[in-house]
Amino acid sequence: MKRLGVIGGTGLINMTVGEEMEQSGLTLIRRDDVTVETPWGDVPLTCMMLNADGEEKELFFLQRHHNDDKASKPPHKIEHRANIRALFDAGCEAVMAVCSVGALPSDFPPGKVGLAEQYIDFTGVESTFHDDSAVFTSVTEPFDTSLNSRLSVVLRTVQGFSADERMFYTYWLAQGPHFETKAEIDAIDTLGGHMVGMTMPREAKLARELNLPYAAVCISSNWAAGREPGDAGADLDHHSVSSQANQKLMPVWACLIELLS
Repeated sequence: MKRLGVIGGTGLINMTVGEEMEQSGLTLIRRDDVTVETPWGDVPLTCMMLNADGEEKELFFLQRHHNDDKASKPPHKIEHRANIRALFDAGCEAVMAVCSVGALPSDFPPGKVGLAEQYIDFTGVESTFHDDSAVFTSVTEPFDTSLNSRLSVVLRTVQGFSADERMFYTYWLAQGPHFETKAEIDAIDTLGGHMVGMTMPREAKLARELNLPYAAVCISSNWAAGREPGDAGADLDHHSVSSQANQKLMPVWACLIELLS
């Protein structure tokens, strides 16, 4: 793959080419900060030209909570159409989103990195490029199966998991910006959700409308409300969640390297 888009949020605040990438044969040739104009607003991208064993590759990093150098834009105010269109217009062949999630099942403890295989969105908030005409897009398989297949091998290997370790989960989209109640988490569990977050499925829908391959690498940054072992009443704190997610990035780098190699 020659052009990869990477979307970061609380699970990946910024993008640098560090020791992990250099050890895998990726070196930075050039880095530019550009602004892409879209019908839904301007989008800042960090564009990196990389050398991968003699072959030039391009990485386009987008911080989904960008907000004109102000505090991070809250999840319910993000203009996902602008973000996805900017990556599409940049010529990305695929998009790898990095997400911080709250986890429900015992086999997705904080620190583990998995993949989204399905999502459930009962928010009632539309996410589409087609406001003026009826276009019905199939999302039976909302994430690119080829990307997920490659990334699952990488994540299993780098985290030292056995062949029977579960790597795929269902993402439940919460409207935000509040975290969920214990009762809501119990209901989500009953309905098949494995992890909760406030953004990613809206990107996946838009990418599917553009036929842009999309995969979501999900960092379990905390137990969901009421699921903390030994302390079901523990409060959730945004800064703590973000900090925990950004300490678990080695598997994320491995995924990125795999897609650019």
